[in-house]
Amino acid sequence: MDVDKIVRRSLTGFALAGLLAVGGWAQSQGGSGTGSESSKPTTPPAASGDVKQDTKEIRQDRRDIRRDRRDIHKDKQDIRSDKRDIRSDRRDVRADRRDIRSDKRDIKEDKAQLKSDVAKYGKNSDQAKADRKDIRSDRKDIAKDAKDVRADRRDIHEDRKDLKADVKDLHKDRKDIKSDKRDLRHDKRKRRHDRASQ
Repeated sequence: MDVDKIVRRSLTGFALAGLLAVGGWAQSQGGSGTGSESSKPTTPPAASGDVKQDTKEIRQDRRDIRRDRRDIHKDKQDIRSDKRDIRSDRRDVRADRRDIRSDKRDIKEDKAQLKSDVAKYGKNSDQAKADRKDIRSDRKDIAKDAKDVRADRRDIHEDRKDLKADVKDLHKDRKDIKSDKRDLRHDKRKRRHDRASQ
């Protein structure tokens, strides 16, 4: 009985020892690959990937900044063009008003001339007909100049709207370039940090 117990215990001990040995071997085999990788190479590939990603982001930020600078340049050109258009339309309005005043003076003079010619030559005389024709022509000129003034005022209104939109675009593009520069600084800082952690 004692021998039987001893044999059983020895076999159980051998079996346990074999299991422990196999488990230890498996762990050393599986762990040796992962252990060496986890101790050293896991951070560098991730870090190098981070550096590459940061470099890509930096290039993109620089492209964004260049694009925003082009947009700002174009917005400034548009603003200058709109201001020129407004000045030109104002000049046109002033010229049309001068023409209207001149035509009104002409009408006043033609009416006085008509009155004089009617008294001197009669109501249906050639002189009276010519004066009436001049008055009609001056009235047409006034109507045309008034129409031009209205059109120029509409143009000024549209140019002011364009100017306001261009100023708004310029403000937005300046904000964008500020944001892109901030992103660029952040990405450069991040890349330096990732390089240092390799």
